[in-house]
Parts: sequence; structure tokens; C-alpha cells
Amino acid sequence: MSATDLHRDSLVIDSHNDTVVALIRRGNIGIDGAMSADRQSRAGAVAYLRQYLSPRGEQEIQFTLPRLRAGDVNAAYFAVDTTRAWGNHLVYAVDALGYLKQEIANHPQDLVLARSSADIEAARSAGKIAVILAVENTAALQHSLYAVDALYELGVRTMTLTHSARTEVADGCEVDGGGGLTGFGQKVIERMNSLGMLIDVSHLNERSFWDTLEHSAQPVVASHSCCRALCEHPRNLTDEQLRALGAAGGVVGITFVSFFVHDSEPSLYRLVDHIEHAIEVAGAAAVGLGSDFDGGGDLLRHGGDMPRITEALLARGVAEDTVVGILGSNHLRLLRQTIG
Repeated sequence: MSATDLHRDSLVIDSHNDTVVALIRRGNIGIDGAMSADRQSRAGAVAYLRQYLSPRGEQEIQFTLPRLRAGDVNAAYFAVDTTRAWGNHLVYAVDALGYLKQEIANHPQDLVLARSSADIEAARSAGKIAVILAVENTAALQHSLYAVDALYELGVRTMTLTHSARTEVADGCEVDGGGGLTGFGQKVIERMNSLGMLIDVSHLNERSFWDTLEHSAQPVVASHSCCRALCEHPRNLTDEQLRALGAAGGVVGITFVSFFVHDSEPSLYRLVDHIEHAIEVAGAAAVGLGSDFDGGGDLLRHGGDMPRITEALLARGVAEDTVVGILGSNHLRLLRQTIG
């Protein structure tokens, strides 16, 4: 089968992008890439706390609706990184999630909010793109376990425990001499497990990673990480971590962030090196794609370039069924087990 046909016929899922905040900070742009005169009326907490980029609208959005279509993307985790919300983390998350849900409502023929894996499959059958709501950084909880339930009710189905720094849940990969999961963090994991919310271990330090695997009753995702054996960066996973993640039924979404791929000469070729290494160490069922579009994932220009991954994998001789898994079926299997 040709790369074009295989990609088009496969379920394609991206496990991390930062598009919603990018839309807001570029001037309240629609997910279709359009701007309109009434956009200012949609300004909320994100715009107030982070301000607009200047000049507005001139930095391209990588994951607009036309580019999702061009890349044959069927589902994506749209994350809200709450790290820089300056003490207003929960309202920041709610504001960005509300903005995104309004965009879904504005495009009912194209988008659907996915609260379950069945919603993803139904969306694909209907020719629509499934939007999975994600929160990046449990700072959004502001030490309230009830906030986990509130976010779940809003439709959030995955949450990253930290964003490299320290939170009340765990320490991230940039904390010197950091600790692991806190007592509150253990309660958060238990609550996420019981609700059916996928735990994201990207950005954790090693101790927090191991604590999370020990305490979670469900497999986890590293939504946007690469392999430390190929690029020495604290955001990347060691072979020991990859092996354990795969053995526990989890998935690593290999990310397109240049400096996680190679410190001096990042390229699509080297990105595929990371995918092949993850297959070898974690297992073929444990590897997916987590672009980090609109948040640093610049090895591909935008979502419309996603078929280039399929082409590159097949050119390397990766088996078609393995490619299908990487494109999305591995993520779907994990979501079936965790969010239902």
C-alpha cells in the first residue's frame, strides 16, 4: 500500500498540541484560522493574564482546522498549559477550555468533543475530528481534589502532572534534587484513575515518573517526549523509563520539538530515529505521535505535514501494521482502557 493510502486509511491521533492558547494569544483567532471584528469580545482570563502576542495574527497557527484536514488527523489532545497563569491557574484553564468548546460548537460539521474512546470512533465514522480536552500542569487544581472532578465534568480526559517545575502534586524534570509524588499527588492519581482520566507523565522528573507508575492503577501516557538515549535532555525518557512505560501498557507520543530530537542538527530523519528507538525499547504497541504543535513542535511545518511521518516510516522499512499503531491505534487502545 502506498504511504498516501495507508495514512488516509489509518486512524491518526496526536497526543499533544498547545493550539487553544495560541489561538487566543494571536488575537482570539478561530480554529479555522479566521479573524473577525467581534473577536475582541471573546477575550477572557488567558488574554488578560498572558496578553496578546505582537503583532497579532502574524504568527501562523500550526493546527488550524484546514491543516488538521490536510494531515488527515482524526483526533487530537488539545492541551491548556496553566503554568504561567500567575496564581489564577484554574480560571485560566476554564477560560481556555471554554474558548475551545465554543470553537467546537461553531464548527459542528467538522469537530466533536470526545469524552470517550467511542466518541473518537464515532467522529471518524461521521467524517469529523475528535477533540480531546487536556490540562497541562496540575497547578490548575490549586490544591483542590474537587477540581479534578470539576475539570472532568467540563470534558477534560487527560492531565499532565507538572510542567517541568514543582507543583503540589509532583516535581518536574527541571527541579534540582527534586522529590517525587506528594501525598496530595497520590490522591490526585487515585481520583483520576477512578474517574477515568488519563495521567500524563511528560515533564516529570525520574523519581516522580517512577512514583506515578507505582501508584497508578491504570497505564499512563507520556504525551510529548522523545528518547534520552538519542538526545540528552531531561524532558526525554531513558530506556529504563520507556521499557517500564511499555510494560505497563502505556504509550509515548514522540514529539516534534527540535531540541528534544537533536541538540544541533534536528531533522525529520532524526525524529524517525526516535520513533524506531522507542519501538525497539518500549515495544511497537507503546509508541504514538505527540506533535506539540503551537508549543514548540517545529520539525514539521504544521498539521498538514503529518503524512510525511508515514512516508518516512515506510521508507525505513517499518511494517505497515506498526505504522498504523504509531499513527493512532496505540493511543486509541490506551484511551479505551483509561477513559472508557
